[in-house]
Amino acid sequence: MPLHAHITPYIKLGGRLARAKPYTPAHEASDAHMIRYTLKCANTHSFDSWFKSADGFDVLTAAGQVSCPMCGSSEISKALMAPPVSKARPTGSEHTEQISAPSTPDPQSVATDVVPNTTADQRPSPLSAPSTDTERAIAAMRDHVERNSDYVGLEFSKQARAMHDGDVPTRAIYGEAKLEDAKALLEDGIAVIPLPFTPKRSTN
Repeated sequence: MPLHAHITPYIKLGGRLARAKPYTPAHEASDAHMIRYTLKCANTHSFDSWFKSADGFDVLTAAGQVSCPMCGSSEISKALMAPPVSKARPTGSEHTEQISAPSTPDPQSVATDVVPNTTADQRPSPLSAPSTDTERAIAAMRDHVERNSDYVGLEFSKQARAMHDGDVPTRAIYGEAKLEDAKALLEDGIAVIPLPFTPKRSTN
């Protein structure tokens, strides 16, 4: 399998993730599943975030560890989402509508980690200029990241852990990491988030 398979761009954030009470065997089964919420910041930017359980949002926002990937605001709330509506087959001249309620996360699970993410269909085409508010926001975020962070490529996980352990000076970095490596960083309290764009590779 090629080395670049299943690799996602990430950026390292400052600080450490807050932890809730320790895991118990009853929670181990829930670790394999993550819950996605659509969140909104004080500047009305909307983005998706992944939590390990229903309590993850409350735990991490209270600790100031959830921030908007577009503007950096830590004033985050869950966005209101309308449930999906599907029409049932008509009976005679009458038509009925069935409303599916959103699934309710398991309240018994305890969350400690969050991986904010932006869906792939929000990424602007490289062949066209940004045309929507989302595309312009992502383009501005990309410009900010590339101007203020150092690109470390596939060394991202190694460099992020070295800074966390105090082996190298702390600096802003971004690059690529495998999903399992990113999860390991989060579990060790190293704050990173996935980027909604593919970094420009260094030609040096």
